[in-house]
Amino acid sequence: MRAESSLEPRALLINGTVGVGKTSVAEGVGGLLTDAGVPNAVIDLDWLRQSWPAPVGDRFNTGMMVRNLRSVAGNFLSAGAIRLVLAGVIEDLEGRKLCSDAIGIELSVCRLQVDLPINHQRLKRRHESEPEALRWHLARAGELAEILEQAAVDDFTVDATTGSVVELAAEVIGKAGWL
Repeated sequence: MRAESSLEPRALLINGTVGVGKTSVAEGVGGLLTDAGVPNAVIDLDWLRQSWPAPVGDRFNTGMMVRNLRSVAGNFLSAGAIRLVLAGVIEDLEGRKLCSDAIGIELSVCRLQVDLPINHQRLKRRHESEPEALRWHLARAGELAEILEQAAVDDFTVDATTGSVVELAAEVIGKAGWL
């Protein structure tokens, strides 16, 4: 399938708690868009904030992420991308606005949800040799899931408890109305 490349640029942020599969699904969405001939870029917001130490009062280095997102998104859009797929966590409407303002194009938000026991299994596999990181992520998973549920910053949700990455990516694209 070949998609029209004269589409208006849009962005989709895949939101969710730690270990839910945001990055994997974002990569899957990017792959499906590529297969359909839609110019796109996938951006993991965690990498845009990855520096130490974080400034006092900015625990998750959001300011750095927003500055980097503005530059990276602008570069991808200038190079011809018409779909930006972001993977990351936004906990409130202010975070959504910061991301939207940084990219300068329409932003939709999808929250991946997963049953907590499955989420914990995934985190145990991911951090099996990092006991301190595992403890933090196990504690944060439920806490963040509740924060995201209450915040209601998402346009739609997808249950990521079961299904392959490709199946979940296809569901996300369908709900976003991108293909």
